[in-house]
Amino acid sequence: MQQRSRVVANAEILSDELQVLVDGRRVGFTVREFQLCLLLVERLDRVVRRDDIYDLIWGGSKPPRDRSVDVLVCRVRTKLEDAAPDWHYIHTHFGIGYRFAPERMR
Repeated sequence: MQQRSRVVANAEILSDELQVLVDGRRVGFTVREFQLCLLLVERLDRVVRRDDIYDLIWGGSKPPRDRSVDVLVCRVRTKLEDAAPDWHYIHTHFGIGYRFAPERMR
């Protein structure tokens, strides 16, 4: 069986194993964290609205003032950037949502 994977910059997303590798090293994501990473990678360079993220990961509409998406994004961003401190992966678009677009920091 062939493994489905996607490589973006120095990150490899292994869909069949629910794993993300950065510079060849495994990033320890929970299932939800992996789902968020995959969701953003599948929409590479496009802003994904917070409400859409909530709907696709938790199902249903986001309750008012719910911060679940922001907390999840923060955890994923931290783990990715801990694995590769000279890279920035997830960009915030204030009032809208998030975009996955890896950039090497200068």
